[in-house]
Amino acid sequence: MKPIHLTEIPKEIVDYVGGVTHISFPRQGHTSDVGILFSERGTFFLKRTKGKQYGSWLKKEATVLKCLSNSTLPIPRLYCFVEQPLDNQAWALMEYIEGSTIRQALENETKEENRHAIIFHYGKVLSAIHSMPCPLEIKEGAVGVWIDDMLGQAEFNLKNFEVDGTSKLLDDLKGNKPEPIQQTFIHGDFTIDNVLVHNQKISGIIDWSGGAFGDPRYDFALAVRPKPQAFETERDRQIFYEGYGRKLINQNEYNYFKNGLYEFF
Repeated sequence: MKPIHLTEIPKEIVDYVGGVTHISFPRQGHTSDVGILFSERGTFFLKRTKGKQYGSWLKKEATVLKCLSNSTLPIPRLYCFVEQPLDNQAWALMEYIEGSTIRQALENETKEENRHAIIFHYGKVLSAIHSMPCPLEIKEGAVGVWIDDMLGQAEFNLKNFEVDGTSKLLDDLKGNKPEPIQQTFIHGDFTIDNVLVHNQKISGIIDWSGGAFGDPRYDFALAVRPKPQAFETERDRQIFYEGYGRKLINQNEYNYFKNGLYEFF
């Protein structure tokens, strides 16, 4: 079944790309339908969300991408964002970036030195995100301390959406917050599925709906979560730390963010 039919694509997007010749469908995410559009003007990446929650995430991603349009980070350019309130849908047309996800790259790579290069650059690009000045619009839009805002969102999500977290876990998180550290610009969902690699180099960072002035330990914890053939060994983690420049979190902080807060998002 094709998640997006050509006749569904908003006129604004069809006009921008000069008419769609065909569309292909890569591996789907859980929060959106995605397609690769081929047209006379080139190749584009299209994302469509349904529902209020996912629509708000896509709108936030569009805002973050606009704020980062002049940065040196390898991010997709945003060409067009369309909201369809009557259909409860939102659409974003972005630059198509060549590459596979780090998850796919590590699963397919047989040479150990190439695996290590991918992981090293993965850590290095996260350091670049955390080192750059937070865009003013994002920083000024922050309400209070990021972790308190996230706990509030976690409570809202628990009451209104299906999440993996529980009310007991949320109470534990509220009562055992880690010691505060300097907030930085963060990605907000920095995982091996949201970073693209091409020829052992980082080619793109995608899915920016969590971009914020926040706690960099959250990104760090999600980055090194063990997955099949990725971060299952201490060696993988050490190479990531080398790329980043240091080990940012201890085990308690890792558990708080990865096994705690993330369960509500």
